[in-house]
Amino acid sequence: MPVFLPLLDEQAEDLIEALARIGPVILPPSNIFNIPQNVQCFVTLENSPDLDVDLILSWLNKGVENIIVPLNLAKDVIAAGLPSNRLSLLLDVGNVSAVTDTVRNGVSGVFLKTPVIDMDLVSSVSKFFTNSSIYVFSGIQFPPTTSDIRELLAIKTIPVIPTSRLTLSHTTIDRVNIGDAFLAPLVSDRPDGLFPTVVTSETGHSLGLVYSSAESVRESIVTGKGVYQSRKHGLWRKGETSGATQEVIRISTDCDYDSLEFRVKQHGAGFCHLNRQSCFSEISGLPALESTLRSRLSSAPEGSYTRRLFDDPSLLQSKIMEEADELCRAANKTDIAFEAADLFYFAMTKCVQAGVGIKEIEESLDLKAKRITRRPGNAKPQWVNPPVAKATPLLQDETLKSDGAIRMRTADLAGITIAARAELLRRPVLKSDEMMLKVKPIIDDVRARGDVALLEFTAKFDRAKLTSTVVLPPFAPETMRIDPDVRAAIDQAYLNIRKFHEAQVDQETLVVETMPGVVCSRFARPIARVGLYVPGGTAILPSTALMLGIPAQVAGCKEIVLATPPRADGSISPEVMYVAHRVGASAILKAGGAQAVAAMAYGTKSVPKVDKIFGPGNQWVTAAKMLVQNDTDALVSIDMPAGPSEVLVIADHTANPSFVAADLLSQAEHGVDSQVILVAVDLTAEKLAEIERAVDVQAKALSRVDIVRESIPKSIIVKASSAEEAVAFSNDYAPEHLILHLENAPDCLASIDNAGSVFVGSFTPESCGDYASGTNHTLPTNGYARQFSGVNTQSFQKHITSQQITSDGLKGLGPIVATLADCEGLQAHANAVRIRLSSVQ
Repeated sequence: MPVFLPLLDEQAEDLIEALARIGPVILPPSNIFNIPQNVQCFVTLENSPDLDVDLILSWLNKGVENIIVPLNLAKDVIAAGLPSNRLSLLLDVGNVSAVTDTVRNGVSGVFLKTPVIDMDLVSSVSKFFTNSSIYVFSGIQFPPTTSDIRELLAIKTIPVIPTSRLTLSHTTIDRVNIGDAFLAPLVSDRPDGLFPTVVTSETGHSLGLVYSSAESVRESIVTGKGVYQSRKHGLWRKGETSGATQEVIRISTDCDYDSLEFRVKQHGAGFCHLNRQSCFSEISGLPALESTLRSRLSSAPEGSYTRRLFDDPSLLQSKIMEEADELCRAANKTDIAFEAADLFYFAMTKCVQAGVGIKEIEESLDLKAKRITRRPGNAKPQWVNPPVAKATPLLQDETLKSDGAIRMRTADLAGITIAARAELLRRPVLKSDEMMLKVKPIIDDVRARGDVALLEFTAKFDRAKLTSTVVLPPFAPETMRIDPDVRAAIDQAYLNIRKFHEAQVDQETLVVETMPGVVCSRFARPIARVGLYVPGGTAILPSTALMLGIPAQVAGCKEIVLATPPRADGSISPEVMYVAHRVGASAILKAGGAQAVAAMAYGTKSVPKVDKIFGPGNQWVTAAKMLVQNDTDALVSIDMPAGPSEVLVIADHTANPSFVAADLLSQAEHGVDSQVILVAVDLTAEKLAEIERAVDVQAKALSRVDIVRESIPKSIIVKASSAEEAVAFSNDYAPEHLILHLENAPDCLASIDNAGSVFVGSFTPESCGDYASGTNHTLPTNGYARQFSGVNTQSFQKHITSQQITSDGLKGLGPIVATLADCEGLQAHANAVRIRLSSVQ
């Protein structure tokens, strides 16, 4: 509620700007378009002889707060259907008895014109209009005194003061200073007479708590700058020395008139003396996103994803439309929130690029909320889905109901430009920056609150309500009951994988005498504590537990913590439990996602801290792994970054089309973002058509055909003229899985430079490596095969070097070392050698 309402009866630009900082202004229709946009206004129709409802509607739609109508027009305005909360009645005090119930109930405010301020009369009128705000306008030539203002506010009425009776200068008998009028009801409960003042941002987020005096408030109202009262140093003009100045948007009192709120536009590093936006906490949510994007707009390096979004309107438009579509497809609360956040990110990117912030968005939303007339609400023609005719049920296999051919796209390396080739090699952009922002609060919470936070996140994300997240060995036999055939398959896979990984153990100590008397050595030691992330929940993935657990066991890791999301009933799949038993897991963490990664990285009361985290996962897991490995407090490393699963198949004329199709589909069924490429070596059109027909037929027979329908159309057939050209393309792509359907497939291995794992020959499906051949299926994706190996036994080992030098050896090596130390200006280094040399001479 404002302290008073100014009535514009004379133009004074400086006065209006100051008044806009403390509340609405009443003005005639002729002045609506002559005042700044940020001024909240009430429009009075006192001297308007004609009623134009459409014109009134247009004012309200454009943001006018309230229309003040005289009694003779009130009935017609109310009958036109205008909302009562936007209407007030202009009423002479002598005409109160002429007000009908229809009029009284059709307005939310009454502007009472009275010759003099009679408190008893005003109070009785206020009681008649029980549910309306009462504004009192006195016809006397002098403005109300500060005492009058206090008395009117005490009976829940608001004085109206003409601008001809207001001033920015000192109060006189003819004019009252607007600061004095605003301060009239304020009462401090402090001995020093200061008013506690909450400072908030443009969007209403708290920045800090300060104190104001009457003098500082008057100056802020007039200048529009943040001015407060230091309890030690007097007036404090915010940012005068630091540059972190403020523009005052609005000054408000609280309901008891003993404290203030300053809503400001903060400049510089922030409000807090620690160069933070707020004294209370770091900003979060949309304001944090806006701040991050504004920073990136000025600092994002050329070629980075963010810079491309800012500089390429078509890319940004595509991402906004893509995320809007994904939001429309999302079905549950978690997915809807996730996709909405993605859409907000790209929408805010466009806004920031155009200089639009949350404040402008909220102003537009407020304006929309004030609209009286509404659009029909129909979608534009291009977004309307045509009605789908109801199909007559057919007696056919479910997978054949959609009979559109499932086909890949095609490209040809012959004559291709460098830019077009680079485009073929590109993966979909991973939203690592966005995901970092999303997982950081989860990680911080688990780090701060430990098991309590872990249990809460497990209930929220995994829908499992647990009392404890950790299971320690020995594991109960009933938790490991599995089908005998599955047990036998796991046992054989275990033997194969263990045999291959045992052969990789680095057991020999490397010893080299580099000079006489100078012996250098290198030896391996197991990483003591490792965390293995096994995706789970509704899925059963004992294969991943085998692939991570066996090399950890073979390497001799002392602690093996296996983390996997629990099922809704709080249990872990018995197949994974059985594998955990076989690989000697020291603890099972029943948690998934970023919260599991955080628990293993930092440790909790029940979850052991680990030194290295392994395993695949969704983008939440990947972002969490990347974040904790960069935190020096965590002191944890990870196996590798991860992205969507991928396969590249090279096939020539000897390839079996059905085999090739099966290999492509085995990867495509992983998810809609799976990356599938077929490099066709000089294949005829007929051979390619056979492969495509096989893909279509096999896909429609799969239970996951809906996933394949989305992943395969994004996949590519790349035509190459020779095996050499195909291998060169593959090396540039650096696939996770590379399958060679070639006439002399083994001969090509020597030319393979970049791949996670290679499957040689037509009888080597990728599935064998995924489960039981012996190699590891945790492999680098997204092109990281250029610099990362797949998980292996040495991933669970570290190497330590040592050196031993005899006195004779130091005589030969010492002068070399001292010379180099002197060259670098490191005197103590040189002295450590010379002091020894002097002792043996």
